Amino acid sequence: MSQHKNKTLATTLAFLLGGIGAHRFYLKGSVDRIGLLHVCSVPVAGLVYGLGHAPNPFWVLLPIIVSCIAGYVEALVIGLTPDEKWDARYNAGSGRQSASHWFVILLVVLTMLVGATVLIAAISRLFDLLYTGGAYG
Repeated sequence: MSQHKNKTLATTLAFLLGGIGAHRFYLKGSVDRIGLLHVCSVPVAGLVYGLGHAPNPFWVLLPIIVSCIAGYVEALVIGLTPDEKWDARYNAGSGRQSASHWFVILLVVLTMLVGATVLIAAISRLFDLLYTGGAYG
């Protein structure tokens, strides 16, 4: 019998710690390649800082920002997955059924709000840096 995977916990992990892949490790274990890719965004940010000559903080944080945005998208996918499909994918041998409540929907709405804000801010800052050299901030 396998361990039951909670959809609410997975959505919460993707929302709060999606930038470092915590939800991937919860769902698929410590050898998940995409989860390791999320974790690698932190050393890549350090590499950008170390190799750049006084780089703009946006360029340093860009790998982490991209990883967080991917985590927000995964939180939406996890939260909007129907319970039957969730159980078929992650809880086939657990012997229990998932029953999501209103908290998952609240997390999805919050994820949409925060994720869209981060995405729009990142795009606008990127275009500011590329086309004006950072004249607006």
